[in-house]
Amino acid sequence: MKPSDIGILIVDDEASVRDALGKWFKFDGYRVETAEDANTALQKLQNSAWDIVLLDIKMPGIDGIELQRRIKQIDKNIITIMITAFASVDTSIQALKEGAFDYIIKPVDPDDMSHLIRNAVEQRRLLSENMQMRCQIEEISFSDDIVGESPGLEKVMEKVATVAPTDSTVMIRGESGTGKELIARSIHINSNRRYFPIITINCGAYTEGLLESELFGHEKGAFTGALYRRRGKLEMADKGTIFLDEIGNIGIKMQMDLLRVIETKQFTRLGGDRVVNVDFRVVCATNKDLESAVRDGSFREDLYYRLNVFSIVLPSLRERKTDIPILARYFVKKYAQSMNKNVTNLTPETLDLLARYEWPGNVRELRNVIERAMVGVRGSIIELKDMSFPFTPAAAVASGDDVSLEDVEKSHIQKILERTGGNIAQAASLLKISRLTLYNKIEKYQLKKM
Repeated sequence: MKPSDIGILIVDDEASVRDALGKWFKFDGYRVETAEDANTALQKLQNSAWDIVLLDIKMPGIDGIELQRRIKQIDKNIITIMITAFASVDTSIQALKEGAFDYIIKPVDPDDMSHLIRNAVEQRRLLSENMQMRCQIEEISFSDDIVGESPGLEKVMEKVATVAPTDSTVMIRGESGTGKELIARSIHINSNRRYFPIITINCGAYTEGLLESELFGHEKGAFTGALYRRRGKLEMADKGTIFLDEIGNIGIKMQMDLLRVIETKQFTRLGGDRVVNVDFRVVCATNKDLESAVRDGSFREDLYYRLNVFSIVLPSLRERKTDIPILARYFVKKYAQSMNKNVTNLTPETLDLLARYEWPGNVRELRNVIERAMVGVRGSIIELKDMSFPFTPAAAVASGDDVSLEDVEKSHIQKILERTGGNIAQAASLLKISRLTLYNKIEKYQLKKM
């Protein structure tokens, strides 16, 4: 959402506050109006649509708390932010319990207010998306990206259908690249929480200190560099699903903190003392052997049992060979649309090579290989010469009786020569071999120099 799409109404009996806030927000590009009392505000609320309303708690006549109640009756999705003095912090907390997004204390700091409004705009965007989903989606099916007909995949989808309507914690296991996040999203989109967000966090991508801040959020000044209050991923997942990817990589202290919040659904932001109540479902994923981690003491046994309520194990692509042609054609169609290319299929020889390859990177690697082929293909069908692999394909081919290392090398060199228009220096550079070696291979395989 652009700032100009967001309407902000400022309600405060102090003209200086209204003028200052109005100038700040207009400078940032928002649509802004002000009201000096609740009655004026209610009239503006009836006449126009507003996304965010800033309310002074202490005003003559109808105060900010009562005005917030009336605003929620008009439109429960309007985001309200309370403006309070030090003496009325308890009242502002009451407003939070009744649905306020946050509160800010006078005198108002421009940077704090701008940051708070950006968070509110993001919340408004999520609310808008959820409303659209409610209007458009009557019955949600499994994700289109989960493609295949193999018995192994069918068994996985049967488990998804069983566990999705419940609120049970789910642990998804499988090698890297098998589609664990897709399964997590399928569980969420077929659950009763589907109209609320699924928030993903890769636990292996953060140090323990940063992960703590990402999950729980922090207050201003909680640590060096904490210039603003920040809501954490757990708070953002309220009413929805939190997907904890690479859960096996978190440290012991974080395991203890995570166990507590999963069991109590309560936590405090870093540097804060206010208890935040949340309601979320946990779906986690790992490619590690957590049972071994429990035995050697690197993973808490109590957290393991709390997370491993319902387990789904994804088969590797090696174990679902019959899905490889289906997936390959699916990715061809997908990239043909995004690249605006008239490519419709793959030759039988190409599909045969794909079927023989062991796919150490699983579906993610197959997608990468097809995308790379789609970039360079010139015809309407992907041929063997269009294929290249990120590693050593022949070494990973299950059976080399029909497709030898020389066959793959010959095809790959020919493709590079075609791509470079026969430029030997450029082709040698791409292949990471000397020009003399390339000349020898061209002579050996009797390749066309273009």
